[in-house]
Amino acid sequence: MKLSIDLGGTHVRIAQVENGRCLNKISVACPSQQDASTILNLLSQLIERMMNEHVEGIGIGVPSIVDSEKGVVYNVANISSWKEIHLKEALESEFRVPVAINNDSNCFTLGVKMFGEGQPYANMVGVTIGTGIGAGVIIDHRLYGGEFMGAGEIGTLPYLDSDFEQYCSSFFFKRYNTTGAEAAEKANSGDRAALEIWKEFGIHLGNLMKAVLLVYAPQAVILGGGIAPAFPLFRGAMENEMRIFPYKVILDRVEVKVSHQKDASLLGASVLIK
Repeated sequence: MKLSIDLGGTHVRIAQVENGRCLNKISVACPSQQDASTILNLLSQLIERMMNEHVEGIGIGVPSIVDSEKGVVYNVANISSWKEIHLKEALESEFRVPVAINNDSNCFTLGVKMFGEGQPYANMVGVTIGTGIGAGVIIDHRLYGGEFMGAGEIGTLPYLDSDFEQYCSSFFFKRYNTTGAEAAEKANSGDRAALEIWKEFGIHLGNLMKAVLLVYAPQAVILGGGIAPAFPLFRGAMENEMRIFPYKVILDRVEVKVSHQKDASLLGASVLIK
């Protein structure tokens, strides 16, 4: 048995994982505006609740770049107090089991590749769309992280007056004083203004998809995260924008789909423990 943790700017999730299944799960709000020790103490408390003699190790996904060997996380997105946290050292000394840490989008992508829709593809990109946006990259069936596991930090690519994260994640909806959930509810009820918001979102995401295709040329892009279930609301605009692409043979072959693999990020974090 392994413990898996998905640390996000909004929630912290933890699960016991065995044989590719999440057994017991806990989700709590992340005190992202608190000091570093408060968040670390919360992680310790959650692990203590789930720990037992069968736990072989702890896998953790964090929204940041990571020194995966030393287990140091840097500049965690939406958790301003976590500039440089020696997380592996802290948790291994407390719980006396191996701890492995990686980027949260990498964990999602590993989960989809090992247990979900990514299984058929040798080369794929998993994109998480939620509080922020990030990606994990699979090349020849293996995760490619690059230095500090930063190969999928696509949200920070410059775009318009800012970067893609401001236009392809929850930040986009703040421009209209709404949230993704509220905009989806209204759009599904036929609200024209909400439908236009999703159309614009799809155009921005289409531009990001083109950047992903140019950099990685994958067989598939698999979407996850809290905003991904709204795919029917932005798919048309996204695909229409993607048609303006220089290499038709790549565009014609790639599949863009939404993952329905429940708990992909937690399952992927469990794979970190060998």
